[in-house]
Amino acid sequence: MTDMTRYAVIGAGHGGKVMAAHLALMGLSVNLYNRTPENISAIRSRRGIDLDSFEGGPRGFGRLQRVTSDPAEAVQDAQILMVVVPSSAHADIARTFGPHLRDGQIVVLHPGRTGGALEFRHVLRAIGCDANVLLAEAETLIYAGRSDGPAQARIFAIKEAVPLAALPATDTQAALDALCEAYPQFIDGGTVLHTGLNNMGAIFHPALTLLNAGRIESTRGEFQFYIDGVTPSVARVLEELDRERVTVAAALGIRARTAMEWLKMAYDASGENLHEAIHNQPGYRGIKAPPTLNHRYVFEDIPMSLVPIAALGQRYGVSVQAIDSIIRLACTIHQTDYWRRGRTLDKLGIVQLSVSELMRLVQEGVEE
Repeated sequence: MTDMTRYAVIGAGHGGKVMAAHLALMGLSVNLYNRTPENISAIRSRRGIDLDSFEGGPRGFGRLQRVTSDPAEAVQDAQILMVVVPSSAHADIARTFGPHLRDGQIVVLHPGRTGGALEFRHVLRAIGCDANVLLAEAETLIYAGRSDGPAQARIFAIKEAVPLAALPATDTQAALDALCEAYPQFIDGGTVLHTGLNNMGAIFHPALTLLNAGRIESTRGEFQFYIDGVTPSVARVLEELDRERVTVAAALGIRARTAMEWLKMAYDASGENLHEAIHNQPGYRGIKAPPTLNHRYVFEDIPMSLVPIAALGQRYGVSVQAIDSIIRLACTIHQTDYWRRGRTLDKLGIVQLSVSELMRLVQEGVEE
């Protein structure tokens, strides 16, 4: 038992509950943290989570070592911290856990969205955390799953390959080695700029939601999000957003996957254009639209994904007019300044860096 890898899962939402239960069922030591005690009271009283799964997938009762709302208790004996919270909470998690981190621990963001590891690192430095931790981010959450009850969770699917990158990238292999026991699905994702700029949800989610705003409000989301919502005109907007994202990546020397390439890779879906490719993806059929515009596709994906992509474009000379228009539309609809709330380059700690300086930072950890 002394050789057992000790995990702390930070966040007891859909993804956190699934991950904690699955890790426990693998025979690993798992602490589960949630800032709101009432949300984990049933798990604490049972000392674990019942996990159901797809046919042949993991299922059973995952017994947890600790269930707590005390950050110090959550991480005191943990080797690997799995942060499974909305990306809008990453800065708060860094402030909360920074004083309790110690040398040698590994912190992984699931996922980082765009700029997650950079923001987390910047906050740790701002609060004076000098612990030598390995910081990494996944390109996406490895699970498709949900919470099924107060102490129940369900896995629909486990992704076969998920890119992961450390900050700096010279630490990526060490992170992959540490995680391989539980998650051999993680693969080298390059740098955190690669994982952040290959954020496909940034392209699909916010624009598709906002361009169907009237329909969402009038039907409460009672239509097929991708099949009915992606008309030829909407698809042309998505193509322009995607072109700007790929161009921002190119300005940094990064070859980002296009939306068409991603659909082919993830779902073997193709077509003459994005409208055809999306409609040729059978898995999108039956997926309903969000029931309200007050949804993470807007309040998370705009500030944590589109704002940093646009900010990188503006800093390094790329026109991002389409992305900026979607951000401005969200600001108007939600009556919120997402530019102020979002991940600006100042919040990522890279506002003064040239392209070469930024690449040296994410690749080697060298600061000019």
